[in-house]
Amino acid sequence: MSGVDAVVVAAGLGTRMGGGDKLGQIVGGRPVLAWTLAALADAPGVRRIVVVTAASRVGEVAAAAWLPACVSAVVEGGARRQDSVAAGVAALGEGEPDDVILVHDGARPLVSPGLVALVAAAAAKHGAAIPVVPVAETLKMVIDGRVAATVDRTPLVAAQTPQGIRRDVLTRAWAEQPPAGRATWTDEAALLEACKIPVHAVPGETTNLKVTLPNDLVRVEAALMARGDVTPAAAGLRVGFGDDGHPFGPGAPLILGGVVLDGAPRLHGHSDGDVALHAVCDALLGAAGLGDLGRLFPAGPATPPGIASGEMVAACLERVCDAGYAPVAIDLTLLAARPRLAGHLDAMAASIALLVGLATDRVNVKASTGNLAGFEGAGRGISARAVAVVAPRGRGAGAP
Repeated sequence: MSGVDAVVVAAGLGTRMGGGDKLGQIVGGRPVLAWTLAALADAPGVRRIVVVTAASRVGEVAAAAWLPACVSAVVEGGARRQDSVAAGVAALGEGEPDDVILVHDGARPLVSPGLVALVAAAAAKHGAAIPVVPVAETLKMVIDGRVAATVDRTPLVAAQTPQGIRRDVLTRAWAEQPPAGRATWTDEAALLEACKIPVHAVPGETTNLKVTLPNDLVRVEAALMARGDVTPAAAGLRVGFGDDGHPFGPGAPLILGGVVLDGAPRLHGHSDGDVALHAVCDALLGAAGLGDLGRLFPAGPATPPGIASGEMVAACLERVCDAGYAPVAIDLTLLAARPRLAGHLDAMAASIALLVGLATDRVNVKASTGNLAGFEGAGRGISARAVAVVAPRGRGAGAP
């Protein structure tokens, strides 16, 4: 293999991200595109990278301090992916027929240097190669709003980038299907398929996700933190702690985490006594630096007696969002000798997740009997302790 060059396509509009430049979104203190380029630059054998971006961003990207030294050019892209790829290849200039050109999405910042090297080696050997991952979900064919058939997923895979092509193979494909032609190709493999040129498949990486939706930024940041590239402080994450406790009082039913537990006495309080949601509220407010629940809902005439704690959560969440943050995760512990809570924990987690706009796997609820200590262990009441993590809005899993 004579050499490996890369064209990074970064000219998309990011419409599903809510508009704007999704590659300019800050993750771990750096733009998404910066992480993508750094991953390619670290891959063995990559000698040059050309970045293809929107005309309005060429100057900004070219002047960025985070641009790797191996970026040889930043050029304007076209209306279609193939137009942008052609512009990037043109910026590479002349090369050897056996050079490998890698085309990579700027929105895939978690690609590993190992995968880049694997694709490059396979393209050098076979002429063209792409990374693929198996399709995990059951696939259905839907016609006119109704399921018409179940599709056999056994031979199906999802294509990723980088996609590698030897220069002589790309030249042959473009001679048959010029990039400026009327036909539109979703990726380089589709172009080669149309030209009856074989494309070799290599195992991709499930972590090599493409940033498309706001929640993808959270997943990227979590992955970067897991491998030690980003600290929580750099990610802008903040943590808050909340706790609350109420004795049992007259009446029923018991409400915990927004779930009604029939057959258990109600917790005494000015509100509905839901200590679980009160602790969550305090944790969210604390993480955003907004004081505590008592300031927002004092136990007096200003707060309607018996107010539903779900309303309190909504008010706290609004304050948190107005402060520029969104929830990322919640961990809740309940202390109660009675009633038995084990069978209700999943329902509480689902209820809290719905109230704060998180996926259920972002909310953890657990319970302890209190080891017969304190008023909880004596069965006189219930207390709750919560930890909440929030992130700057636009990167939180529950950001609107």
